[in-house]
Amino acid sequence: MSRVLIAEDEARIAAFVEKGLRANGFATAVVADGRTARAAAASGDFDLMILDIGLPGMDGFEVLRALRADRVTIPVVILTARDSVQDTVAGLEGGADDYMPKPFRFEELLARVRLRLSGGRQSETTVLTCGDLSLDLRTRRAQAGRRTVDLSAREFALAETFLRHPGQVLAREQLLSHVWGYDFDPGSNVVDVYVRYLRRKLGADRIETVRGMGYRLVAD
Repeated sequence: MSRVLIAEDEARIAAFVEKGLRANGFATAVVADGRTARAAAASGDFDLMILDIGLPGMDGFEVLRALRADRVTIPVVILTARDSVQDTVAGLEGGADDYMPKPFRFEELLARVRLRLSGGRQSETTVLTCGDLSLDLRTRRAQAGRRTVDLSAREFALAETFLRHPGQVLAREQLLSHVWGYDFDPGSNVVDVYVRYLRRKLGADRIETVRGMGYRLVAD
């Protein structure tokens, strides 16, 4: 049984991740500050660490740098609300094996954890494309034609969901669950709002409304 260390100071998110991992057969432990995270990760008791950047006492970047300076090779998946390109690059160059912005979908986090535990790196799809629309999952950059488009974390997650299912009709409930994860409201119109944002940024004709059913990314 693989052992996963969850370094997260927001109790609700830590409990959500821990519950999901345990349901999928992992042993888990949760720590809520940077110094404890560093010590636990260096102990050899864990096979992987999920690391929040905004930890008290010692932030996640410091924890990561200290571990790599001490030649601790535990795989690290960063999970953070900081989603800028600079933060992503800093995390990966600092020795992280993967980087996921909040909000996140547990299914994707689980897939990334399994990939890192299996030692896989090169086989992972890092760029999703549909026609002249592309998303780079590592740098969090979007390209529409020749334009580089700035997307928020939620917008990027919604665009990624569409690009993973081109041509498929996705119901609002599916999109809420996939993109808003642990804090979605089934009665919310937030999907419609964010689809409008994407249409403005990526092109109005890229996402179709399928009346009474949901939305579909137009596949060329």
